Amino acid sequence: MLADHPIFVVFLVAVLAPLLAQTRLGSRVPVVVFEVVLGIVIGPQALKLVADQGFLAFMREVGMVAVMFMAGMEIDFARIRGRPLALGVSGWLASVAIGAAALGVFHLLAGLSLPPMLVIALATTGLGTLLPILRDGGLLGSPLGAMLLAAGTIGEVGPIVAASLVLSSRFSTWQEFALLTLFLGLVALAIGLGTGLRPPKLIALLARTMHTSTQLPVRLALLLLASLIFLSQRFGFEAAIGAFAAGMIVGVATRGPDGEDFRRKIDAVCFGWFAPFFFVGTGVAFDVAALGRESKTLLLVPVFLALFLLARGLPAWLYRRDLPRHELAPLALSSSVASLGIVVVVTSVGLKSGHLAPEIAQALIGAALLSLLVYPTAARALLARSRPQSFPTSPNQEIR
Repeated sequence: MLADHPIFVVFLVAVLAPLLAQTRLGSRVPVVVFEVVLGIVIGPQALKLVADQGFLAFMREVGMVAVMFMAGMEIDFARIRGRPLALGVSGWLASVAIGAAALGVFHLLAGLSLPPMLVIALATTGLGTLLPILRDGGLLGSPLGAMLLAAGTIGEVGPIVAASLVLSSRFSTWQEFALLTLFLGLVALAIGLGTGLRPPKLIALLARTMHTSTQLPVRLALLLLASLIFLSQRFGFEAAIGAFAAGMIVGVATRGPDGEDFRRKIDAVCFGWFAPFFFVGTGVAFDVAALGRESKTLLLVPVFLALFLLARGLPAWLYRRDLPRHELAPLALSSSVASLGIVVVVTSVGLKSGHLAPEIAQALIGAALLSLLVYPTAARALLARSRPQSFPTSPNQEIR
């Protein structure tokens, strides 16, 4: 009977997840982990209350778009320009090289052929995961905070751009590169207009309708989101890059005290309504049985978990002249927290295109989930040890 009411089941889980995260045992577990795990429980692998089809499958895709939109809104290049940004770019390029080399070594030593697109997933960093860690420790204005923000920003932007090039199948590589450059140029132009062009009449209109039933600012943001998704797909790219670009534009245009009300509204719409469908739906679609079909597939989970640390953590060596030695390990661990949203997007597209086997996709998602548990906890412990006066024992933070 409940199978006919997926909205009820999903939001029952969406409410239960943060409640579990407030318990003593769950206070160190990110809410998103509870959402995915409970999604597995209610899905075909366990209770069989819902299935990844029909309305739920559609809303999972919509939720993915909303999550990428919110990830784009978190990007703030003004806070990381200069050396932090340069090191962030260098570190991400090093991560790509390390990831590619690691996959090559696995192929030579273990005879395991892993698709090159996995490098994109291994080179991600969950920016939404880093912000609570930095905020709790009062590190946002510190040199370590600036370096981590830069690493997280490039760890979000780089994989999105790379995925658009690697996973697009409509054009040749040079055509893809040219179209992506054109698309990003349009996005940069829109960002420039968003920061410099603020017509008084338009600003007044948006302010008047902010708290009315029309909610014109929110509708305009959603129109921009839909427009850039349409444009990105017309260019042959995934909806994710359009959503991410729209989030960057809206984030830049609304940054500052004047945009706080708007950002709270968007945050409520995306994380209150759409995001649960994505994360719970990811759990519903998660094929646990695929991990157990072959022993080597199950072994890939700790392997991928280690590769996240190797690919994103090893470049912390580049920061040795800019940070004290005791801050390099927390930097490495924090940078190694995978962006679950990007990992799921990459695996979903890989599965659809046939570039990725189901068991490898499930192992990668499983490792990304574990990275949300293991690496932030270890980073917080090291930071608390080095900064006990400013790093409190905090309750659970909602980590996306």
